[in-house]
Amino acid sequence: MLTSITADPITDNSVYGIPQVEYTVDGESGNNFGDAVSLAAFKVATAIESSTSAYSDVVRGRQKKLDDLGFALASFNKAQAELSTDNKSTDKATIKDFNTVKNILDYYEVQIEGLSSSMERGNIQKAVTEVQYRIDSENTNLQQDMVSLQSFMSKRDNAYSTASKIVRKCNNAASGTIRNVVG
Repeated sequence: MLTSITADPITDNSVYGIPQVEYTVDGESGNNFGDAVSLAAFKVATAIESSTSAYSDVVRGRQKKLDDLGFALASFNKAQAELSTDNKSTDKATIKDFNTVKNILDYYEVQIEGLSSSMERGNIQKAVTEVQYRIDSENTNLQQDMVSLQSFMSKRDNAYSTASKIVRKCNNAASGTIRNVVG
């Protein structure tokens, strides 16, 4: 994200004895000072923008994972609610949408003991605990990513604001110079 600006003297060209300079910004030559500073500022803002976009993708991915794991947890909770109240460890319940739940767990590499379309009480309880643990962990990561995303967005806004101020100041300086020459 570091932007370099180098000054290159223009040979055989001077104005009232003052040697003229053109500026190169990250390999883009032929800029006057105002354009060089503006270009550098906007390059920094654009680099931050691309990082913000990447963080947004991470946040969306985490939210999708939470939605998927939430679906699996809901299926296990429904199965647990169907079990009898006499707490027999051999009680079994059917996991609704088992294939979807299995695909979700396989995709996110969540290992559940005794995973099948009809599971025993103890295995369902372990599944609920494991999936809830994964959801809690993912929520923590999501919160950290949201803070980072917010920070990047703030940096991006500040970078664009700074770039705009630089452009405005360069224009004001040029206008002032022209007024002084004319006036």
